[in-house]
Amino acid sequence: MWKSVVAAAAFLAMGGSAFAASAINKDAQTRTLIVTEGGAKSELTLASGETAEFCPNGCFVTMPNGDLEALTGSETVEISGGVARIK
Repeated sequence: MWKSVVAAAAFLAMGGSAFAASAINKDAQTRTLIVTEGGAKSELTLASGETAEFCPNGCFVTMPNGDLEALTGSETVEISGGVARIK
């Protein structure tokens, strides 16, 4: 019985936690991503070496080179050499 209660509590705790995509800028220059979430566009500006979390429920991201990618909220966007890669 206790195993079932503990398992259910662990499942609920994990289900309640939110995941978000993250972006890291490995370039020496500041880079900007355009994030479209729920129909609203916003700019995510990352200074050199900066990391940010965004897009907890999925979104579209326009990369520095103009490519548009769909994110689910669990990816890492790594910017290096002016190019963004999803990992």
